[in-house]
Amino acid sequence: MEWKTDWGLRGRMAFTMFLLFALYVVFVGVLSLYFGDFLFPVIMLGAFSIAQYFFSDKLALRSMGAREVSPEEYPDLHRRMDRLSQQADLPKPTVAVADTQVPNAFATGRNKKNATVAVTTGLLQVLDEDELDGVLAHELAHVKNRDVMVMTIASFLSTIAFFIVRWGWLFSGDNRQGAPVVVAILVSLLVWAVSFLLIRALSRYREYTADRGAALITGKPGALASALMTIDGRMDRVPKEDLREEAEMNAFFIIPVRAGFVGRIASTHPSTENRIERLRDLEKEMASA
Repeated sequence: MEWKTDWGLRGRMAFTMFLLFALYVVFVGVLSLYFGDFLFPVIMLGAFSIAQYFFSDKLALRSMGAREVSPEEYPDLHRRMDRLSQQADLPKPTVAVADTQVPNAFATGRNKKNATVAVTTGLLQVLDEDELDGVLAHELAHVKNRDVMVMTIASFLSTIAFFIVRWGWLFSGDNRQGAPVVVAILVSLLVWAVSFLLIRALSRYREYTADRGAALITGKPGALASALMTIDGRMDRVPKEDLREEAEMNAFFIIPVRAGFVGRIASTHPSTENRIERLRDLEKEMASA
């Protein structure tokens, strides 16, 4: 099927990115008034962000305990990835599996040629063939849309703001720097809080886009909707200890692990109900086309 741009979602993402950009311009402007050597910490954190960008795939896989698997170990999974990658017009990503009962999947990697799609053994056990294709296609859509790169860029100055909020007090003891550092910490706290919410909104928009991309790759929006319902329902059966251990990977998962009230209001993903509703609407649209 033809890969079409969803201009409504694209417009909301562009507006969110504009707000982030405007926020960060103000942030850098305020800090530059107080710190003559502000460039140094920016360079340091920029180097950290670049390193994170290049090694995020290895960090994510290690965090989940996932390992690369061969076609001999998981022949069906590799066949699916071969077929779906061709349908998505992408190089086949590395295939990895995590041995956990939490039914989930994620994609990572800095670009289309250096991507990894990982699934859990719990996911392979609960989904049927079409549902599994829908989930894998969703992850391939993330790769096609370069979501790791986009979110890394969007989060850069937010990371700096968080660093200043957390460690800026160490410099407040200097009488010459005391007042400027306090101002910087307060401004950074505001920037971090606002950017935190904006980045979460951007992440939710990108999940909608990946859902739509998966539907276009497979031609079966209903299969992904069914998979989302299955995964969401199975989450309640997973031991709480396992959920807590893996909550830090929420930004990568196809459905996030819930982590209480704060986790729900600042979620990286839209609600499963809203995603399913959009997929059902897309199914009707495709059927009538």
